[in-house]
Amino acid sequence: MVKSLAKRIRRGQQMGARRDLLQELFNDFYRDRHNIYKINFIRGIFFGLGTALGGTVVVALVVWALSFFVNIPGIGDAAQKAQSTLESGHQN
Repeated sequence: MVKSLAKRIRRGQQMGARRDLLQELFNDFYRDRHNIYKINFIRGIFFGLGTALGGTVVVALVVWALSFFVNIPGIGDAAQKAQSTLESGHQN
């Protein structure tokens, strides 16, 4: 019982020391909060732009791949319908 309590106390002290060290390193590295916000804002813009461009490329590749299956009996009709839906933008 005493040994397990001592282990828990020691583990808690180690975790607290690690947390304090990480907090100190973070505060030393990021003293200028305005700079952090600016960097994260720019990073978010590029993340959104990359997501939009990546999605566009994936949809274009799917439409291109579906064009190979149009002449295959059985799945050709479904591929043609899916391709025409993607090309038309699903207008009702």
